[in-house]
Amino acid sequence: MAKTPHILICDDQPIIHETLGVYLDNEGFRHSSAFDGNQALQMAQTESPDLILLDVMMPGMTGTDVCREIRKISAVPIIMLTAKGEEIDRLLGLEFGADDYLVKPFSARELIARIKAVLRRSNAAPVQEEGQTVRLDDLEISLSNYEVRIGGKPVEFTPKEVEILYLLASHPGRVFDREQILSKVWGYDYFGDTRAVDTQIKRIRQKMPADCRWGVRTVYGVGYKFGLTE
Repeated sequence: MAKTPHILICDDQPIIHETLGVYLDNEGFRHSSAFDGNQALQMAQTESPDLILLDVMMPGMTGTDVCREIRKISAVPIIMLTAKGEEIDRLLGLEFGADDYLVKPFSARELIARIKAVLRRSNAAPVQEEGQTVRLDDLEISLSNYEVRIGGKPVEFTPKEVEILYLLASHPGRVFDREQILSKVWGYDYFGDTRAVDTQIKRIRQKMPADCRWGVRTVYGVGYKFGLTE
């Protein structure tokens, strides 16, 4: 029997917890509540939720700070909840490792659709093929264990970053536009925009060692490709 997904709701407004709780109950999801940033971070570690709904503006710690701290220890899917007009916060959330975001107010249908889409992606990455590994010189990218090694040493990447690296490195020199990367890595049911790709690419570049001969290159006006940096 399949495990019932557990959703952690992190928001400082009780009415949001009541409303989201009804939506989740109707779909058969289990859920628990955190009302400030510190409590959200603690419960994310102690309760091991399958997905976190994380409001950007919370007392104690902001949602973006909580997201950044969670990403240091866990790859649990995170959907940021933001107010209309908080574009900078949305982009920061994506940059710190959030999987998606929802702008308030949102409908029950949209919320449930996004939760199910993110859970599907986390359980079965669209680009993954069991046991496949890409090797380019001393760079090794493995999807079987979501591991990247450069010169034999592991380099820490999030699962989404590994999926993007694997996609690009599997086709050196081929240019992928942002929509192609979204559809292959996030899946066709992704609701966000193409800036999610840009923030993930930025994080990948920051983590790649300076002496690595391979990297993600920008093809201006088109997209990205994987190639030699020299």
